[in-house]
Amino acid sequence: MSPEAVRFLVAGGSAAAINWLSRIALSWVLPYGAAMLVAYGIGMAAGFWLYRTFVFRGAGPGPLPRQVAVFLAVNAVGAGVVLGVSTGLLAALAALVPALPRPAAEALGHGAGIAAGAVSNYFGHRILTFGMRRTPAEA
Repeated sequence: MSPEAVRFLVAGGSAAAINWLSRIALSWVLPYGAAMLVAYGIGMAAGFWLYRTFVFRGAGPGPLPRQVAVFLAVNAVGAGVVLGVSTGLLAALAALVPALPRPAAEALGHGAGIAAGAVSNYFGHRILTFGMRRTPAEA
């Protein structure tokens, strides 16, 4: 695994933890889906800073506003992945394990959704948002 991929996993894991913990807190005042989307935005802001600063150092050509716009587009796709996997797994858990408390099912569903979204986000950010022409030694 390249050093860049390791840095992405650490930064992405940190952003995901911020996302996941924010959703738990937000669920006290918002419905599950709304809490997920707000938490996703919080995690996304943390992720942009972490990826730009620690992962894709000296990030690709182009102005910062373009990177932010592409970052938002990549994350919009990622949000769809997170929402689809999270709600799908929540429904499956409710049907297959009805005794599982809803907060636990929500946490499991959301965690799986974040993991699935991380895969699409890595490739989107690596190629589109912070794309750079580098040699493997520079990664």
